[in-house]
Amino acid sequence: MISLSDFSGKKLVLFFYPRADTPGCTREAIDFTRLKGDFAQAGTEVLGISGDSLKAQESFRDKHKLGVALVSDEKHQMLEAYGAWGEKSMYGRTFLGILRTTVLIGADGHIARIWRQVKVEGHADDVLAAARSLSRGPEPTFPEN
Repeated sequence: MISLSDFSGKKLVLFFYPRADTPGCTREAIDFTRLKGDFAQAGTEVLGISGDSLKAQESFRDKHKLGVALVSDEKHQMLEAYGAWGEKSMYGRTFLGILRTTVLIGADGHIARIWRQVKVEGHADDVLAAARSLSRGPEPTFPEN
């Protein structure tokens, strides 16, 4: 179980992806893993979230040696809360599914930016640039003596 309060005072990236171990989702997770150190230097944690089971997430992580935390949201609570669950269409058929979405939350706990209809190529780099551009919050001030 995780909670946003677990990341209090840190910037947080939530990348919602449709299905573990599919080509686009694998590329996206590998890209975020590649940049994990850069995100850490920017004071930013990264979580990947899908509706896959915990077992599927663990298998995905292990198979591709992913270094970002993966979250299972089988009940779609986070997916729905962040607008990453909705109507999709493929081959003329309409259905409900996960909409590839990324959310950047500032250290203050407020949503700083949302990417909808994400295209995987270069996306993790764009999110890193946005995370770096966010301030860490006001610098503390000390009274003069």
